[in-house]
Amino acid sequence: MEEVIKKLEELNIEYELIKHEAVHTIEDMNNLEEGTFKGAEICKNLFLRDQKGKRHFLVMLCSEKQADLQSIQSQAYTTRLSFASPERLKKYLGLEAGYVSVMGLINDENKDVEILIDEDLKKEDMLVIHPNTNEASLLIKYDDVIKFIKEQGNEMRFIRI
Repeated sequence: MEEVIKKLEELNIEYELIKHEAVHTIEDMNNLEEGTFKGAEICKNLFLRDQKGKRHFLVMLCSEKQADLQSIQSQAYTTRLSFASPERLKKYLGLEAGYVSVMGLINDENKDVEILIDEDLKKEDMLVIHPNTNEASLLIKYDDVIKFIKEQGNEMRFIRI
């Protein structure tokens, strides 16, 4: 978490850090005290791999949506997608299962992970994102999340979910 905070400050990105009990699912996030996230959109994050394990994707989408892997596959121009293992998550993003976050890009030195962002997130002013731990969340502007991704240098594209 400290490395993420340091990077956000280097980029002059404003954020609010909210510490809370450990959460593992979107449902856990929704069960936190009402008003915790001040109406910001909680981002759901999926870490996927292609059939041969050569390409890896971090998919960011609105919390209430269900991801259609076949649709994502066709929009990413890749082979069949499946969820990547905890070992791959650790190797490529330096994260544990339950901590999946775009902030994990800070650990992707080789820029191996491609970012796929749900078009509907563009409509949101503020997002809720884990700072590489599930015991805290960041309230951060959508535009600043995009700024962070671009600064990391990973390939990024928008898709329809």
